[in-house]
Amino acid sequence: MALRLGDEAPNFTAETTEGTINFHEWLGNGWGILFSHPKDYTPVCTTELGTVAKITPEFKKRGVKVIAVSVDPLDSHKGWINDINETQKTTMNYPIIADPDKKVATLYDMIHPNALDNMTVRSVFIIGPDKKIKLTLTYPASCGRNFDELLRVIDSLQLTSKFKVATPANWKDGEDCIITPAVNNDEAKTLFPKGFTVVKPYLRYTPQPNK
Repeated sequence: MALRLGDEAPNFTAETTEGTINFHEWLGNGWGILFSHPKDYTPVCTTELGTVAKITPEFKKRGVKVIAVSVDPLDSHKGWINDINETQKTTMNYPIIADPDKKVATLYDMIHPNALDNMTVRSVFIIGPDKKIKLTLTYPASCGRNFDELLRVIDSLQLTSKFKVATPANWKDGEDCIITPAVNNDEAKTLFPKGFTVVKPYLRYTPQPNK
């Protein structure tokens, strides 16, 4: 059955390019991203893995661990890393899970036969400190993922987990937020001392609370 938002991220033990991990233990008490690739030595995924390596400091700033998974074995991953480093002008700095028996792919419902036969589709799971799934995205093999968008989503998820706000369309870190409807105006005056603007009773903007 497909995983849904709010479900616990399934735990597993697997070999990776940085040693054996228990996934929940590896995540610890922080945020995590698990993202899948159909197979090694594929062109779009090569650019993606290189991009993530380049922006790993941005994930670390947010307390987010990143891990990739592909159904190929460990020795294939290690060869692919050489290509990634060479072609993307970077150095891989996070683990890739070896999943030749498709255990992880099955746990996370990454096998979509109508799309990619027996290979994994290109999925993204953002997992919170409570080990619950906060976001899922699935891309076709032809479309490279937008990791700036994933950073934006993480900023929103981390903000809304601490304050009673939501973020509007195209929101970026530092911009005004929306007060959630469950908060009445009297509460809002206490919770949001910077003030707020009422556009409609259900649409109230306030400056980002943690800025």
